[in-house]
Amino acid sequence: MATPAKLPSGLLADLRAESEDLDRLVADLPPATWAAPTPAPGWTVAHQIAHLAWTDGQALLAATEPEAFRREAERFLAEGAEDVSEAGGAAHVIDEAAEEGARLPHAELLRRWRAGRAALAHALTAALPGPRLPWYGTSMSPASMATARLMETWAHGEDVADALGVARQPTPRLRHIVHLGVRARDFAYAVHGLRPPAGPFRVELRGPGGEVWAHGPADAGQKVTGDAYDFCRLVTQRVHRDDADVHAEGADADQWLDIAQAFAGPPGAGREPGQAGRPGAGREPGEARA
Repeated sequence: MATPAKLPSGLLADLRAESEDLDRLVADLPPATWAAPTPAPGWTVAHQIAHLAWTDGQALLAATEPEAFRREAERFLAEGAEDVSEAGGAAHVIDEAAEEGARLPHAELLRRWRAGRAALAHALTAALPGPRLPWYGTSMSPASMATARLMETWAHGEDVADALGVARQPTPRLRHIVHLGVRARDFAYAVHGLRPPAGPFRVELRGPGGEVWAHGPADAGQKVTGDAYDFCRLVTQRVHRDDADVHAEGADADQWLDIAQAFAGPPGAGREPGQAGRPGAGREPGEARA
């Protein structure tokens, strides 16, 4: 019998801390600033928080009522299939949910986001060690679900910080996003219709305190090095590779950095060189499946 996945040490506490950091950015914003544009085309600060509240709610449904979630996911994917492509339809549903939430009074939006993320943390704790949870087109362990929620909270927090002109201090919580980005290597190849390399890569990244976060065998022929914060921005498509302090040794590793993504779903357009922090720089279409 397979051993159930365990929750990485401190993961739920880190997810809570990531959410609280973003909460502090928006809690006291004046009404006009909630309407400030972010790097996601058409999305304001309010849209970003509404999207997180919606995806937290979907994750809560998956953790507590998996059959109800599966029915909801079937409807979601069916609406996507009605468009020219599934991704286009899915993006439409995501945008509608964000728009609906963004129209709420800001105090109510904050209340819903806070209540939803607290309920999700409780549900993920209760789900361990348990079966994999359904998600859009895939499934994941409770630990992976928590990691994905941290990743998305951080990535959308970057968008909000960009809109507010705030430079956030990188934290050790980035190690979870690095882990997710490395584990998603083969998925990134698959969604581009490419065959993943047969051998493992070595990934060595500098954490915010100068520590090295290493993944893969030390003698691997393909290697990625650089700054952990920039790697996290790269795999969440918050920066163009040309603007990231992340480097490859080997042709396969070099190709991976062009396509790397930590979120599920189809690849997004990403950002153009020099567009980090600029409104209109792009949103990945499959992020709700992360």
